[in-house]
Amino acid sequence: MAEHDGGYKNLFSHARMVEDLLRGFVREDWVRQLDFATLEKLGNSYVSDDLRHRCDDVIWRVRWGTNWLYVYLLLEFQSEIDRWMAVRIMTYVGLLYQDLIKSGRVSGNHRLPPVLPVVLYNGIQPWTAATDIAALVEDVPGGLGRYRPRLEYLLLSERDYDDHELKGLQNLVAALFRMETGPSPEHVFEVVQLLLEWLSSPGDEQRTLRRAFAVWIGRVLLPAHFDVTAHPAMEDLYEVKNMLAERVKEWKKAYKEEGLREGRQEGRQEGRQEGESAILLHQVELKFGAEAAAMYRGRIESADTDTLRKWSGNILTATTAAEMFA
Repeated sequence: MAEHDGGYKNLFSHARMVEDLLRGFVREDWVRQLDFATLEKLGNSYVSDDLRHRCDDVIWRVRWGTNWLYVYLLLEFQSEIDRWMAVRIMTYVGLLYQDLIKSGRVSGNHRLPPVLPVVLYNGIQPWTAATDIAALVEDVPGGLGRYRPRLEYLLLSERDYDDHELKGLQNLVAALFRMETGPSPEHVFEVVQLLLEWLSSPGDEQRTLRRAFAVWIGRVLLPAHFDVTAHPAMEDLYEVKNMLAERVKEWKKAYKEEGLREGRQEGRQEGRQEGESAILLHQVELKFGAEAAAMYRGRIESADTDTLRKWSGNILTATTAAEMFA
């Protein structure tokens, strides 16, 4: 998990990733008013007045509209469900505001800037935690409920997007989600080729982004799904592409062999089950007649092995077919 979170933080330390995140996945009107040329990454450590130290993940600010109004983004990366995420987000936002006040960025009659808290979730299970702190606080009637805090965060669950939808976006974050949710060798190879097309322009930003993706793919994605432990560390997407080109056929062959082994095992199990069903059906016909066998054929043919063996024991003492299946 530490490797995964570190890889994500490295990727979202690039302005292009944050821009693609907002443009592609925050589908609200105010996003069109942002001046993405002003994206600026801030320090991510805050110390509150009582000296409790907390660290966020990645925080950015960007100019909004014609005024020097900033939108602060808090990106919290999760691979497991945290029931109290809304409490953490409220704490982070409060500490961020405290820091803005103490640093003099907000003073006089100026209001605090809006905050967009984003939780990126890449877990397998559906996210079940509350996305608003209000849902975690008891609602007491009689007027006390109006003091209940309210703060919502934006949840982006990678598995809520299907590959067809993501494939239609020329978006680096969409490419990241595609590799996370469909990590077959061919799939990763296809996305890497697209990333190389999108990041082919010269310049430090393009080069560092290629390296960030290469490091994440090589250290996090591939070891989690494929046998790449013997391969040296890769520092650029071109190295990843060359490695994948060599290994895809090898992995496909291994998957095919594994599938055949599993298929043979399943076939043997199904064959045994069919044989036991046929024997029991014949026994029912002999003892209770053809009509009873026809009546219970469906139950016998759909039963699992343990159930069939239980019925086979029951038939020895049962006086009617119904008693046997009781």
